[in-house]
Amino acid sequence: MPLSEHEQRMLEQMERALYAEDPKFATALEGSGLRTYTRRRVYQAIAGFLVGIALLMAGMVAQWIWISVVGFLVMLGCAVLVVTGWRKGGAARGAAGPLGGGPRRQGRPRRSMMDRIEQRWQRRRDEQGH
Repeated sequence: MPLSEHEQRMLEQMERALYAEDPKFATALEGSGLRTYTRRRVYQAIAGFLVGIALLMAGMVAQWIWISVVGFLVMLGCAVLVVTGWRKGGAARGAAGPLGGGPRRQGRPRRSMMDRIEQRWQRRRDEQGH
């Protein structure tokens, strides 16, 4: 769930205050730990994906279907981990403020899919006169 504009402003004020009070501590908290952890998880998932391919192929060569199924499930799980880790890593790089480590995106805030669907639903109801 994204932060509201008020919450984002408060977070930015707290970050500025932290930098003003203790810049050395704030620099230590810049988020490199989260990025390193996320990157490591993505690399582990990629390695797991390759192991899944090897299991799939080994099951096909040995004609043991259950090994192929396990290999496919490992590949699927690792692919999900790569995608979610990649998204988290992107969110960590693009976070706002000095502790986020990336530039803040200008322009209107990005709305979630559910917000857009709700707005369309409301617009249709209003057009129909309900």
